[in-house]
Amino acid sequence: MYYKHDPKFPDDFLWGASSAAWQVEGGTLEDGRTQAIIDLNSKTKQPFADNSIAAGHYYHYKQDVALMAECGFSSYRFSLSWSRIIPAEDHKINPKGIQFYNNLIDELLKNNITPIVTLYHYDMPCWIEKKYGGWLNRAVIDEFEYFCRVCFKEFGDRVKYWLSINEQNMQIVYGHWLGISKGCTNWFEQKWQINHIMNLCHAKAVIACHEMVENGKIGPVPGMVPIYPETCKPMDQIAAMNAEEFTEKIWNDTYVYRSYSNFLQNYWKNNKIDIGMESGDEELMAKAQIDFFAVNCYRSNTAKDALPEAEAKEYLLNKKGQKGELQFPTNPGEFALTKNPFVETNDWDWEIDPSALRYTLRYMWNHYRLPMIITENGFGMHESVADDGRVHDQARIDFLRDNIYQVGLAIEDGCEVWGYNPWSFTDLLSTGNGMAKRYGLVYIDVTDDQLNNVQSAKELELKRIKKDSFYWYSKLIKSNGSDWGKEMN
Repeated sequence: MYYKHDPKFPDDFLWGASSAAWQVEGGTLEDGRTQAIIDLNSKTKQPFADNSIAAGHYYHYKQDVALMAECGFSSYRFSLSWSRIIPAEDHKINPKGIQFYNNLIDELLKNNITPIVTLYHYDMPCWIEKKYGGWLNRAVIDEFEYFCRVCFKEFGDRVKYWLSINEQNMQIVYGHWLGISKGCTNWFEQKWQINHIMNLCHAKAVIACHEMVENGKIGPVPGMVPIYPETCKPMDQIAAMNAEEFTEKIWNDTYVYRSYSNFLQNYWKNNKIDIGMESGDEELMAKAQIDFFAVNCYRSNTAKDALPEAEAKEYLLNKKGQKGELQFPTNPGEFALTKNPFVETNDWDWEIDPSALRYTLRYMWNHYRLPMIITENGFGMHESVADDGRVHDQARIDFLRDNIYQVGLAIEDGCEVWGYNPWSFTDLLSTGNGMAKRYGLVYIDVTDDQLNNVQSAKELELKRIKKDSFYWYSKLIKSNGSDWGKEMN
């Protein structure tokens, strides 16, 4: 990548990293926590480990926060486990769950690290699914509001930055992969009913945050994958626009304008889709004014025209980390995604495209004019400890350097960006590849086989090893984005 100059970052820019409770904590049935749907989903990804132990953050949080402080973090984005806080349908609050998060928040603040907290990151409690059948039941809205209000009451005196629902768009786009479609008989229609219920949950969280948290700010967390047209053919441009609508823009427009777009309403009408709109829903959504966007962005996609008579193809993710196993989708009459010959890919066929992050920030700013923080951006790779006892992850350093540079350019372009929290701080459980797909700045010295053959985290050391990227990122943070650690090309 060509670098013309070093971009400047704001003096109060927040540097850190991200995680999610179900992927990092472990202790899934300990100290009162009950199972979440995603726990069961993780057990379907064999031979990879499930999330029973993960990175063992539940037992190692003090050590992890100390490493964050050593690295120079000024922020840490994490999520709360719903079933650790409210483990059963009697709505009794689990004091040990509250205590864990109080301890984590206090430890962060003691080290001058700002907590940025996600309320929901894929982990609906199993008791809710058992009682109501999952996301298709509107009773989930009141349950989610109760959970949010408990969190704001317990932690809102110290936590001022909140995130409502992580990647709602991706939960609908990848509903089968993430288990959201469980119990659905007609996903084509029912995904929009679930999406509407999620929008009402988001609205409840936003309204409650502004009501209960003094100086509290809250925003959604869309998963952003910018879509380029394959060629300058006019219909390829329309295909790229369609792909953006159906994978991200629909959701972002709803968050900002607090109503459904004409594009979406016409789509529902043309396809005879009933989303389950009820009296009062529109008024509720209209009250939920967000303060900022949290942005997750790892890669880009490329789209081309798909004729109505084209063969439909499902989006099949690469599940093993062996290049060439991803299948791009074809949606007849709308768009087809395709390989981009101008970018490299990682072992999971994800595009390595730093410009995608600048594109995303420009796109979001141009459309919505709201402040943004990057809450996920990272490089998944196969890793192991070298003979010298260290973990050499130059590919990750290259990825982070190139992406952070693009963030700096976006800021110079006029985008208001107030923080960068890549995925992830420590290695943690991948959504589909256990510990085999690693993202962390800190290596967790454990394998899927080891996790599969023990009953408790207490049987494992789960040693933390600072990767080369940890040291590189630390220098960059402590220089507020001016010490790139090597000569720029």
